[in-house]
Amino acid sequence: MTTRRSSLNRLLRWLPAVCCMAVIFALSARSGGELDSWLPWFQELMPQLQSFDPVHYAAYFALAFTFAFGFGFRRMNVWRCLLAVLLSVAYGATDEWHQSFVPRRSPDAADLLHDGIGAAAAMIAVWLWRLRAVRR
Repeated sequence: MTTRRSSLNRLLRWLPAVCCMAVIFALSARSGGELDSWLPWFQELMPQLQSFDPVHYAAYFALAFTFAFGFGFRRMNVWRCLLAVLLSVAYGATDEWHQSFVPRRSPDAADLLHDGIGAAAAMIAVWLWRLRAVRR
């Protein structure tokens, strides 16, 4: 019974990552016209961010963070951090491909770079937290 429960708990730890991927997929399925309704508002609010879409950083920061949660924060090491970034970038690549089928959207290598930067920032934060926790 205990083995079953621990297996279920390990499986449930990945639910946030699955939900995060579903949200990214749903947002990527929106046409360019739908996105044009709120992106200019955000860029007007923060004019210094005119040249990129900060949502990519935030979404893939969250995705990598949920991958770390799935692995277990206490079990994170350099290899798992790297794996979380690679999984995030791989999902970002499939997301860019998915966008090629959405009206008024197109794949963009710069978006994939922003995805990777967001994921790497999350793993730096996790690694710093991990170092701090080990020192205590």
